Amino acid sequence: MPLTPTDDIIGPAYAQNRGVGAFNVVRLEHAEAIVDGAHRAGLPVILQISENTVRYHGSLAPIGRAALSLAEEATVPVAVHLDHAESEDLVREAVRLGFTSIMFDASKLPYERNVAVTRAVTEYGHRADVLVEAELGEIGGKDGAHAPGVRTDPDEARAFAEATAVDCLAVAVGSSHAMATRDAVLDFELIGRLRGSTGVPLVLHGSSGVSDTDLAKAVTAGMTKANVSTRLNGIFPATVRRELDRRPTVGDSRTYIGAAREEVASEVARLLRVLALA
Repeated sequence: MPLTPTDDIIGPAYAQNRGVGAFNVVRLEHAEAIVDGAHRAGLPVILQISENTVRYHGSLAPIGRAALSLAEEATVPVAVHLDHAESEDLVREAVRLGFTSIMFDASKLPYERNVAVTRAVTEYGHRADVLVEAELGEIGGKDGAHAPGVRTDPDEARAFAEATAVDCLAVAVGSSHAMATRDAVLDFELIGRLRGSTGVPLVLHGSSGVSDTDLAKAVTAGMTKANVSTRLNGIFPATVRRELDRRPTVGDSRTYIGAAREEVASEVARLLRVLALA
């Protein structure tokens, strides 16, 4: 099916109070596994490529075009999203390539500068029919800039959403980036207040640190998009190590990389069902 606009996935989910899974791509096998997981679940999915991943590959185009090709060949709706972009040039390249949404992260800037730059990026994205996600203040734990106890203020979130005209807003409600354990304590009452105050779909960064039960409760409370990266990044190498330990003389990387891709696909399918059935 054709590449799906991100708003065609997030919009209905927001209206129906359902959750959407957005999974970060590090290499081609991650993208293949994520799309495979969506096929198994029979549910839409969002492929995300971060600025850090772009640096790893040296440029956006190769991994970006691969993700776009997989999305175009999928039999379920698949969107392609630029995640945590701090470079406006990278935003423009993603739009030129055909990405259907971008997350512009100016959260390290002073508030007024964040608003001004994000507003300009939003206007650029909207002229290209691209959905724009932003962040009011940095999510706890990212680069050590804030403690995990940081929370988004509903009044500030409403003012920021109105001033920037963003389509989705990443909020801090108790999760933290790069959590290896699933024991984040979410503020569900705050999620409800933020949904009511902002009027736009909310995004939960750091969803890898949230249990299945609390992911479902977060969606019920008002969260729409759940970003997952660290959990898949843990499963992938753990599977490779297991396979190499089991067959230490294996020389064909497809053997152990393929097993890792299979494990990631299974987890993607499972998490998509958790979010959709909340």
